[in-house]
Amino acid sequence: MSRRISGFKPTGPLQLGNYVGAIRPVVRGQHEQPTVAFIADLHALTVQHDPALVQALSREVAGLLLATGIDPGHALLYRQSDVAAHLELHYLLECVTSYGEAHRMIQFKEKGGGGGSRLSLLTYPVLMAADILLHDIEEVPVGNDQRQHVELTRDLAERFNERYGPTFTVPRAVHPAVAARIADLAEPGRKMGKTNASTAGVLFLLDPPDVLRRKVMRAVTDTGTEVVYEPQQRPGVANLLDILGALTDRDPRAVAGDFQGMGYGRLKTAVADAVIATLEPIQGRYRALTDEDIETVLADGAERAAEHADRTVRRARIALGLTGGRRAPAGSPATPVTAGRPR
Repeated sequence: MSRRISGFKPTGPLQLGNYVGAIRPVVRGQHEQPTVAFIADLHALTVQHDPALVQALSREVAGLLLATGIDPGHALLYRQSDVAAHLELHYLLECVTSYGEAHRMIQFKEKGGGGGSRLSLLTYPVLMAADILLHDIEEVPVGNDQRQHVELTRDLAERFNERYGPTFTVPRAVHPAVAARIADLAEPGRKMGKTNASTAGVLFLLDPPDVLRRKVMRAVTDTGTEVVYEPQQRPGVANLLDILGALTDRDPRAVAGDFQGMGYGRLKTAVADAVIATLEPIQGRYRALTDEDIETVLADGAERAAEHADRTVRRARIALGLTGGRRAPAGSPATPVTAGRPR
């Protein structure tokens, strides 16, 4: 059975687009295949950041993952920086990565990579490769914006295996069923994001119900009054239909048919009701969690993650000709493990 992995970067509060596009698929798939879900706090250090905020957001993201339904009994949930193997394998993989490969990564250029950028911004795709290869992942669910990073991971794994012997499972990118691309309610031409400059059109998972309703009711629509699903001509209305369709598991075109002759006001009210009905239970479960509850889950997850990750690093060390290092647990495999529940 194929393993899958998802990382959640604590660079801002989680929002509805994160839930629909990334979190909900993990929740729904965790009982069907071994799943690794981790808080990618090391990735949050590639740009200027507030250390206290990164720590607080890491705990908040972990709590929300639990509140949305990620079950530590089925999915391995931990904080990346709590497992040292991520950093060790990152360096070992840099030793088989060329500067040109790292430099041509699209996101490095999009984020203003240049002489004043942190070196970690250039090399974080190699850390991402380490995240994946540590757990012998076969399938990495990604959108088009991350496909290049999975291709780099494949290249590094194949190169390492060819030069130093079979060490890593070579992953493949998989494209889940297309999820709604939730846009900013105030600017439907751009994606809803947790780090958008303005939060007026962003539905954060912890926004109070009255705030959620106000944001939806103020959503930018389009000229005209007819509710039809035309993403190019009427992106504002299409976005509202995408949200309602995603939260009710219906095609947005079919949803539009429910509002014939009703106008945008009724559509906005229905969207606000659906958003609140989805998020209120999550918020209640989140509030019931204590910091101790969250840290206990993360500590247990890190301990289990380290068992498998340390074996992977030991394989890589031996293949490279390094000796010593952490002792591998009894029964450590000499070749990649490609099946079974993540430990």
